[in-house]
Amino acid sequence: MNLSAEPIAPMSGHQVLVFVTLIGLLLGSALLLGLLARRLGLPSVIGELCAGVLIGPSIVGTLVPDVAGWLQTGQERQLHLVDAVGYLGVLLLVGITGIGIDVGLLRRRAGATAWVSATALVLPLAAGVALGLVLPDDLVAQGADRVPFAAFVGVAMCVSAVPVIAKTLLDMRLLHRDVGQLIMGSATASDLVGWLLLSVVSAMATVGVRAANVLLPVAFIAGLVLICMTVARPSVGYVLRLAGRTRDHGAMTATVVLLLFAFAALTQALHLEAVLGAMLGGMVIGSSKYLDREKLAPLRTFVTAVLAPLFFATAGLRMDLTALARPTVLAAAGLVLVVAVVTKFAGAYLGARTARMGRWESMALGAGLNARGAIEVIIAIVGLQLGVLTTEMYTIIILVAIITSLTAPPMLRLAARNIEVTAEEKARDRWLNGPTADDNADDDDGPTLRAA
Repeated sequence: MNLSAEPIAPMSGHQVLVFVTLIGLLLGSALLLGLLARRLGLPSVIGELCAGVLIGPSIVGTLVPDVAGWLQTGQERQLHLVDAVGYLGVLLLVGITGIGIDVGLLRRRAGATAWVSATALVLPLAAGVALGLVLPDDLVAQGADRVPFAAFVGVAMCVSAVPVIAKTLLDMRLLHRDVGQLIMGSATASDLVGWLLLSVVSAMATVGVRAANVLLPVAFIAGLVLICMTVARPSVGYVLRLAGRTRDHGAMTATVVLLLFAFAALTQALHLEAVLGAMLGGMVIGSSKYLDREKLAPLRTFVTAVLAPLFFATAGLRMDLTALARPTVLAAAGLVLVVAVVTKFAGAYLGARTARMGRWESMALGAGLNARGAIEVIIAIVGLQLGVLTTEMYTIIILVAIITSLTAPPMLRLAARNIEVTAEEKARDRWLNGPTADDNADDDDGPTLRAA
């Protein structure tokens, strides 16, 4: 290590100006479009996802290129700065959602969760691979093999997006409902398999499929779940008990954030994904009797109102809708979208019905798991970086991610209104949203967040 090296120069004044301006535009657009979405009866996450599309190359970059050039939305360094802020938001959002998960309910409904997760993965995965084998050649990156390309399309279509689903359920005040808990449990299980499949198809695109590339991620996931069930729970409980002894409310908040980042770092080190670690960490934290949820209310407000909208807004900055002007690309986008929505809904619905769940519960699961969002964005980015996907195919996948996040809430709201509210759900509503929460869980137009 060269200790005599010159220190890294800080950001220049112009870089700081561009950074804070871009953050302000993203947050302001996300806020306004989120409010508009709420007025239209949609979750605010829909407007937040569209904010980045507005400021990115699709709208601002096309209509006022000089402004886009000054904001440097096409430069890697500038995007990484914004990504870093948004990524903090998604880790904390997923972690807070994990804290609200009723682990006991998921244990009691383990069979239903397993059936829904499996069928909601297998059907769209098979359809996506088949579709990837017949899509036009100009959507496959030059020099890339057709089989890895088809595998990437299949994986992108089979995953769900825990961050988007979490924000949608919070916006609609459905997280306390049994069906909301099952949606989150199934989405988390699907993501476990999704990251495993991503590691496999990435290996296919680089070094080919080897036993170690498949078995190692499986071993990591199994070990991670075992650690969460044994060592992590008492350790986390001990740390939370120490934090609870102080009179400073900030100590509990800082401790929870530190624990979430520790879990996220662990899964990222295992090449699984930090978001998965934050979710599992939140579930471990939420199961501890030493957690004082009342002290986390300011953190929840800041994350859901500021950091999370920034993350969703950044997802659209890399999307270029002008690629859809080509008829072949537009036709391919429509085909991929239809297959993605139908197979995901059908897979989750059939799995729920196989587990002897009611018709409306099955429809709610099919609608909720259809939101792909940020996770599909990550898969698309990996495929682009590995030289498997073209920019046009990347845009198609991002478009599917955004539109599926748009179409999920109306069906989810309709299904939830036809599912009877139980006493346990009302108690969980008060536990999640505070004593002022309306016991009528059907009022999904109520406040997104109340003091926990």
